[in-house]
Amino acid sequence: MNNEKKNRPGLFKRLLKDWGPLLGISIGTDLDDARTVEDKYRRYPQPWIRYILFLLFVLCIVYINSITVEYSGVTARGWGLVKASLSGLITPSWKVIVDTSSTGLMHMLLETFAIGFLGTLFGTILAIPLGFVCSRNVAPRWVNLLFLVIVTVIRSFPSIMYGIMFVKTVGPGPFAGVLTMTIGSAGMLCKMFVEAIEDIDKGVIEALDAAGCTAFEKVRYGIIPQLSSSIISSVLYRLDINIKNASVLGLVGAGGIGAQLIFAIDDRRWSDTGAMLWGLVVMVLLIEYISTKIRRRLASDVR
Repeated sequence: MNNEKKNRPGLFKRLLKDWGPLLGISIGTDLDDARTVEDKYRRYPQPWIRYILFLLFVLCIVYINSITVEYSGVTARGWGLVKASLSGLITPSWKVIVDTSSTGLMHMLLETFAIGFLGTLFGTILAIPLGFVCSRNVAPRWVNLLFLVIVTVIRSFPSIMYGIMFVKTVGPGPFAGVLTMTIGSAGMLCKMFVEAIEDIDKGVIEALDAAGCTAFEKVRYGIIPQLSSSIISSVLYRLDINIKNASVLGLVGAGGIGAQLIFAIDDRRWSDTGAMLWGLVVMVLLIEYISTKIRRRLASDVR
């Protein structure tokens, strides 16, 4: 009898849990949920420990910065340069804007865009096959490890170093800039393509494999359709980066607007500098607007 009495609450609790929702009763369920939440909260690691560790990390960075970086304030000459550059932005040189010669704004912007566009195009052509051989679900393990090391080494160097190297190799000019953008784009796009390829639906590949398709047919009909939107989005993102980098490569003689920009700054031609900066801003905004429209269209098509 004692055992039966002990079991009655358990039986009543089970009945209430099974039939309670039909009768509008959820007392036992709510009690179970509360106990479950309480147990999970007790097992969950306390967040204050992570907050303290993060605070200690930030304090260490601030301390290292305070003993390594020296700040002596802005000099009077520096404030004068800031005022002069702002005045150049307010009153840009229309002579530079309407100039159609090789030193004019439109020619330099077109050259900068061409360097970024061609670098992105050639980099994409190199990155697509590299992405397949670097993917674990496409190529053998030793193959993708070998090419992953090569791509990692390529991505380790900044674009400005490739610019200096190619200027010394092929001479100054836009061709050195295109080669620099190509290498930089291939490294970054390859990594993005690898992540996209490794996340594809394997069921499609297995179905094509069961149908007796060749490796080329599996890539053509099983992988490429799943990657098209991701590839286009990554290429547009890299194009934005290359347009901005191409304007900096002119500082080392790799073509683009950067060389004329640094010459204008050195000669204190602030109105010319303002005209070139406004031209870069307008070009980057236009490219950003168009690429955003294309990415949204691709996203809507995927949905």
